[in-house]
Amino acid sequence: MVSPELARHLTEVSRQLGRQVGVMLDRDGTVRNVILGDANSLELPDVGRLRGGIGRFRGLRLVHTHLKGEPLTKDDLNDLALLRLDLVAMIEVLADGLPGRTEVAHLAPEASTEEGQDHARDGRDGDTEPFERIRSRDVYQLATEIDFQATMRALEEEVSRVISDAGETEKERALVIGIMPDDEHFEEMLELVRSADVAVAGTMRQKRSKVHPRTVVGSGKLQEIVLEAMRRRASVAIFDIDLKPGQARAFEDATGLKAIDRTQLILDVFAQRARSRDGKLQVELAQLKYSVPRLTERDAGLSRLTGGIGGRGPGETVMEVGRRRIRDRIRALEKQVEGLSKQRDLRRRRRREEGVPVLSIIGYTNAGKSTLLNALTGSEIEAADKLFMTLDPTSRRLRFPREGEV
Repeated sequence: MVSPELARHLTEVSRQLGRQVGVMLDRDGTVRNVILGDANSLELPDVGRLRGGIGRFRGLRLVHTHLKGEPLTKDDLNDLALLRLDLVAMIEVLADGLPGRTEVAHLAPEASTEEGQDHARDGRDGDTEPFERIRSRDVYQLATEIDFQATMRALEEEVSRVISDAGETEKERALVIGIMPDDEHFEEMLELVRSADVAVAGTMRQKRSKVHPRTVVGSGKLQEIVLEAMRRRASVAIFDIDLKPGQARAFEDATGLKAIDRTQLILDVFAQRARSRDGKLQVELAQLKYSVPRLTERDAGLSRLTGGIGGRGPGETVMEVGRRRIRDRIRALEKQVEGLSKQRDLRRRRRREEGVPVLSIIGYTNAGKSTLLNALTGSEIEAADKLFMTLDPTSRRLRFPREGEV
């Protein structure tokens, strides 16, 4: 896992500088990064997406020093989970600069099994964690206690088995995350996810007194979400609440999962269900208005350069161009929607002039309104046991046996 020579070099440098020092090693033992921290912590570099796909470990391990020999910290374990590292190791720095006690943590194999997942979720007393820790008096004893290559092979085989058991599907696989304490609200959210034709990889709940202002859930739950996503082969996290743009971006940056909130999911269902031109325009308009404040600044450094008088300078950033095009499209859609609204008003006026009574069927989504309308009028409006199955308003005439119609 780490050679005695490298361990000694790290502790000697750490003692001289009075700071934590760490290295990122790949599976071949090559040093990929050297990290200099302060006396108490390290800030890890961006390790990219190398081997960091769904259900895979990063292929990197972090070996670093602790000046006082303190155990692996919560931040160490968070880095292990959120970055999908192979493992994290701590080496104590002795007074003479030599390496002392060591502690290693990696994902526990039993945490990848169904039983292990249930046990971890039920362990609300804080004693249960999805990691296996190995403590040794020195790096020499550590070499006899852990076979790094064999351990990683076993872990990846176990995760692959769980992923295989999950089955292959072309649908996006999502973790549905419940924040609201209401169970009925969460059950409806699950039905909404299924209506969107998304495969539910798993569910998680966190009943907080208030939503975390930055990442929606706390750091401990973020860790659980990443590990569960690895086991369940999930690429999307769907929340049962609406997220602020900053919260969605912070969650995505921390976990690597795409964050979808309740409104975004409903709009996606609407986009699948809209059949009429009016309905499609309304849905596109709603989606564009929703997306404007959520454009990220990741491409803001790219500028459209122009020349000539009045054209010098950085011009518009990619994000500004995107926002301007969206606003132009919104204005064009609003004009089209206004035109269709006038046509609907004309049809209503004709019905009123003809004196035909108008009845409306009112009910919650998936209450059976379209089914009832089909039964009354002999129509064949598309109906199914799904939320928001019928998005467009539908009018049909019902003729009574003797006289009159509505």
